[in-house]
Amino acid sequence: MKKTIVLMIKGFIMGIANIIPGVSGGTLALTLGIYENFINAISHFFTKIKENIKFLLPIGIGILLSIATMSSVINSSFKNFPIPTTLFFIGLVVGGLPLLLKKVKGSKELKQPASYLIFLITFLLVILLAFSEEIFGGGLVQANFKNLNVLTYLKLALVGMIAAATMIIPGVSGSLVLMLLGFYFPILKVIKELVHFKNLNPNFFIALFFGIGILIGIVLIAKLIEYLLQKFERKTYFGVLGFIFASIIAIPVAVYHELGTIEFNIMQLIVGLIFLIIGIFVGYRLGDE
Repeated sequence: MKKTIVLMIKGFIMGIANIIPGVSGGTLALTLGIYENFINAISHFFTKIKENIKFLLPIGIGILLSIATMSSVINSSFKNFPIPTTLFFIGLVVGGLPLLLKKVKGSKELKQPASYLIFLITFLLVILLAFSEEIFGGGLVQANFKNLNVLTYLKLALVGMIAAATMIIPGVSGSLVLMLLGFYFPILKVIKELVHFKNLNPNFFIALFFGIGILIGIVLIAKLIEYLLQKFERKTYFGVLGFIFASIIAIPVAVYHELGTIEFNIMQLIVGLIFLIIGIFVGYRLGDE
């Protein structure tokens, strides 16, 4: 029972991460210590169905609960208390770093330049993504769900696949990618309306095709990551660490882009430091479970 509750809590945190631009669900899955099992359970779902359902179901329930209940709360927290909220999520990431560093500790790859090159490439990839607003000029067009047709539904499935891949890849924010593609706010609006039982007919089919794309994307990327972990485990973790360290920078950058400006004051900084410590403690303890 305790294990099920812990998995639901971890799923809940992963779900929150996927709501926020700049925060990666894959990053938190890693720092919470469930990433490899999560990938294996998806990749080999039909091999051990009962065992995999027992593992994935609590996580899935946690993710769905967080998306349904926390979308408005998280957005409100970032708008009203940006510094404490941002530092809390950074703390969650930092708290899980010791668990990840153990994956490469004492390995021969520590002496190989290729490992650090992989780290640098993944680090720069996330930094490039984080500053994409400056690169693209913030002129991206939002998706329009007013005139729905077959092409729109196919596009939704494709975007869902892309979003799923980025949600699973550590350090790469699915929400941030959706924002770049112009689908973040329209999809968030659909979720909010569904929760409040508004415009059920069009929103159901939008969510259905987007969800189908997510499921396909999750399975495909899980297979790829599993292959990389099997064949190049230590080098893969060097790449993952690049994603993780860059995400510590990407999270506040994404929040700043979302809010436009952040007002600093002593009280917010003090409370923020307290929440940073809480986040580190929670990330470390959950990753150790």
